[in-house]
Amino acid sequence: MSNLSFALRDSATMLRRDFRHSLRYPAMSLSGLGVPIIMLVLFDYVFGGAIGAGLGSVTHIGSYIDYLAPGIIIMAVGSGCATTAINLCMDMSEGIIARFRTMAIFRASVLTGQVLGSLIRTMITVVLVFGVALLMGFRSDANPVAWIAALGLIALITLAVTWMGVAFGLVGKTPAGANSLSLMFQLLAFTSSAFVSPALMPPGVRWFAEYQPFTPVIDTLRALLLGTPISSSTVILAFAWCVGLTLVGYFWALSVYNRNSVRTNPAR
Repeated sequence: MSNLSFALRDSATMLRRDFRHSLRYPAMSLSGLGVPIIMLVLFDYVFGGAIGAGLGSVTHIGSYIDYLAPGIIIMAVGSGCATTAINLCMDMSEGIIARFRTMAIFRASVLTGQVLGSLIRTMITVVLVFGVALLMGFRSDANPVAWIAALGLIALITLAVTWMGVAFGLVGKTPAGANSLSLMFQLLAFTSSAFVSPALMPPGVRWFAEYQPFTPVIDTLRALLLGTPISSSTVILAFAWCVGLTLVGYFWALSVYNRNSVRTNPAR
């Protein structure tokens, strides 16, 4: 059997373990599914009237739910980062990762299993958010090509944030510490274009909102789903942030994991 076959087999095994782990802690999984939906309902039904009135002259998007839904989808991606970080940190603190290192398995499969599991959970959450948004009045003018591009963008930002979550789980001393690190991505959603246009923000906050990772991704996703125009620079920036975060998270996580492996098994 080739090295690639071993890697795929072991990654699939770790993916099954991740699913079983999710079933063992259903509250954590349900929290990741429920929070984005609660935020969608809260902001549209409670704050939507006030916020939507101010957005009309800036975005020219008629319904606030149409503006809000793409931002909540990316917010759901940020919430998935916390689940990944906590799960991996728990495995580290319980010693199961140290046991895996002594076994004849593809070393990186422990991490890739977590990443694949998080990707699948996040895409399920995205589908549920889409469903609730449709019930609340969200309507998309996207053609099939735009839908494929939108799903690809969601998968790409999920991969990026998940690898960062893996790194946070490895460097966090406790599950609470890993969760605190992952809050960065959840907070980024609140200072992005998810809920309100940066054009309506104060100058300093506006500058941060325009140049942080989530805003170009949300703006690109919103344009794809609603069929509105968007500049090529925004699309390029969104892609660059996704690729950059993926590379940083991947190499950071792999470096920490291999360094800890050497400390655990100095003779290997």
